[in-house]
Amino acid sequence: MDTHRKLELLADASRYDLSCACGTKANGDHRSRSHDGLWLYPVSLPRGGSSIMLKTLMSNSCVNDCRYCPFRENQDVPRCTLSPEEVASVFMQSVQRYGVFGLFLSSGVLRDADHTMDRMLTAVRILRRSYQYRGYIHLKIIPGASDAAITEAVSLASAVSLNVEAPKASHFETLSTKKDFTRDIVRPIKLISSLTAPGSRYSRVKQTTQFVVGAAREKDSEILQATFGLYRRLGLDRVYFSAYQRGQGEPGLPGESADAQPGDLLTREHRLYQAEFLLRLYKWDLQDISLEPDGNLALDADPKQRWAERHPEFFPVRLLQAGREDLLRVPGLGPVAVERILGARREGGLRDLADAGLRGARLARASAYVVRE
Repeated sequence: MDTHRKLELLADASRYDLSCACGTKANGDHRSRSHDGLWLYPVSLPRGGSSIMLKTLMSNSCVNDCRYCPFRENQDVPRCTLSPEEVASVFMQSVQRYGVFGLFLSSGVLRDADHTMDRMLTAVRILRRSYQYRGYIHLKIIPGASDAAITEAVSLASAVSLNVEAPKASHFETLSTKKDFTRDIVRPIKLISSLTAPGSRYSRVKQTTQFVVGAAREKDSEILQATFGLYRRLGLDRVYFSAYQRGQGEPGLPGESADAQPGDLLTREHRLYQAEFLLRLYKWDLQDISLEPDGNLALDADPKQRWAERHPEFFPVRLLQAGREDLLRVPGLGPVAVERILGARREGGLRDLADAGLRGARLARASAYVVRE
């Protein structure tokens, strides 16, 4: 199999890993395919604007048995592996041809974790040392990798991620029999956190992770509690959520027989992102996220709207007097609109919500919860 055919298979397979924050939309994703078979993904740049990233697996061969993964060890699918030299060469060609912003490199597990990490790290060493590439590289940490491999990955990469997959060991054990939750997931995530902590040698390196949503019988309450801890105790930069894709997993997996429809799983993923946004950017406490009696987020209302419905005593908010935190509790008002409101108030030019740039449905939604005086 030639290099480009390998890339067609491996770049396509990498869509199951979202930890590089690739853009998505309701009918699929924003990725585009180059004429030579590469999948290029849009990314937001750290200083604003956007660019494209090459995202690929080094190999889709794997010795693990993750029951939700279409490339688990017992699946009969075309397998291939790129050499470190192929990864580096193809990426540098992509930089020259398409102006890509960076590389997201992951892999199935070849033989064992450290053997796979060594191949991935070799590719990154070639880029950094032979090609003198100083740009963005997001490197996936393989579960079970040694401390030495993790430390070298952090030293070479711009960002690293190790997928937590499930919020608790009991759910994790439903997904895999070959990986240990504490040894292969929790302990390495804590190590990465310590290596990249503020004031440390590698504080510039970002750390992310991802949950698989709906493959096991986990509740949103459990995912959010784990997310809250990852942000507040371990200082992760982002937590991502990936709705389990029915039909890709092993028969008998809870996600294959659950009552929820595939569309509900995508809505659940969306609600988790909305709740994560409130925790990360609005600095809400975990108890501020309103859950349904079954421990999940409502599918028919976003978490902020549900909180407003359950706390009528908080409203109406006084548009000309309320502080930033109170204004952020208003459905329809986000950080940008709130900053506009505060700016217009300082300049004495705030008459109503329309002065903050709100229009249409958002204006009508927010207007129900505020008074001018």
